[in-house]
Amino acid sequence: MTIPHLLSLFMAMMLVAILIEPIAKWVRLPFSAALVLVGFLGSEIIVSQGIDTGIRWHSFQDLIFYVFIPVLVFDSAFRLNSRRLFRDLVYVLSLAVPLMLLAAGVTAVIVYYGIGHPIGFPWIAALLTGVLLSATDPVAVVSMLNQNQAPKRLELLLEGESLFNDATVIVVFGLLIAIAQSGSDATDWNTALVRFLATFFGGLIIGGVIGGLASLLTRFLRRQEILGVVTLISAYFSYLLAEDVFHLSGVMAVLSCGLLLGEMQRHRMHIDDWNMVLGLWNFNAYVANAMIFLLAGVTITMTMFTDRWIAMLVGVVAVIVARVVAVFGGIPILGWIPGVKPIPPGQQMIITFGGVRGAVTLALALSLPLELDYWFTIQSIAYGVVLFTLFIQAPAMVPIIRRFGR
Repeated sequence: MTIPHLLSLFMAMMLVAILIEPIAKWVRLPFSAALVLVGFLGSEIIVSQGIDTGIRWHSFQDLIFYVFIPVLVFDSAFRLNSRRLFRDLVYVLSLAVPLMLLAAGVTAVIVYYGIGHPIGFPWIAALLTGVLLSATDPVAVVSMLNQNQAPKRLELLLEGESLFNDATVIVVFGLLIAIAQSGSDATDWNTALVRFLATFFGGLIIGGVIGGLASLLTRFLRRQEILGVVTLISAYFSYLLAEDVFHLSGVMAVLSCGLLLGEMQRHRMHIDDWNMVLGLWNFNAYVANAMIFLLAGVTITMTMFTDRWIAMLVGVVAVIVARVVAVFGGIPILGWIPGVKPIPPGQQMIITFGGVRGAVTLALALSLPLELDYWFTIQSIAYGVVLFTLFIQAPAMVPIIRRFGR
């Protein structure tokens, strides 16, 4: 795809996004759901006219991992209040790592036996599916919490879980992809565990160093525009340094960089400077989310619904069961720890059904290597679960929040 063609496509997609947003509000449809629907219908109409959109599967992986993912992770980390997060860190980290892995395992088991095709859909495919479907995206739910004046603690728990959860999911997903492409044996799995720990914590350290250096740099740079550019450079430089130079987790580097830089600048910047930088990242996140959901809509095919509808249903059931097991099986136990404030059962209900799937799940589904024989099945399941989230689960959260969110 040539540069002019790419720019034209990008501008056309962003124009669609800004035109569809007020319509989505008017019909009370989640913006992301409207983007998927318009992307799907638009691509079907264009293809039916014999026009080539120029969108190719092989171009998605680098675009997603090097452009969109750093933006989404840094935006969430930078705006998160670390001091408030620390009060419920036990819950956030537990939901994001051990309980996420538990949910991924439960999902993998249900999907593996639900599909029941060990040759065409082996255990490694089920594990990839379980991990991919464990990434949460609470943007729509948080908006509903604010509208219904729910406790701020719920918002923090969902946003904090999503931030660390997404980072962990992306790291584990990358390791599983490497195993799937090389063939799995005992040595690979043992090596994968060591590599996970090294990449996870190594990325955190690199991101912390970059975030600290960037914070020192802002002491000498006072112009609003430059402060915004420093955060942008920090996000991508920490990702590239960890991912391509040291072969560690770029996502964890962006996460720690965003958390550290955000916490330091929140109390140092003038309020106008802080709002300007937040505005910059609102814009970046808006573009990244809009592009991912539009691309998801464009890449949906009717074959998914005709050939993989059973797998989609199995995936939906699996993520619901896994989320219930993880939240109601883990959170009550964590409440017994001395100094940890328990979460009421009603709020546990909101956390359970507020773990919706969105941009990161779609991004990972779009990045699946085509040489994996089962890539289309995994992608179909991911799309089915996200569509269920957008059109059924998210709208159903309103009465749940009103009932249990006071």
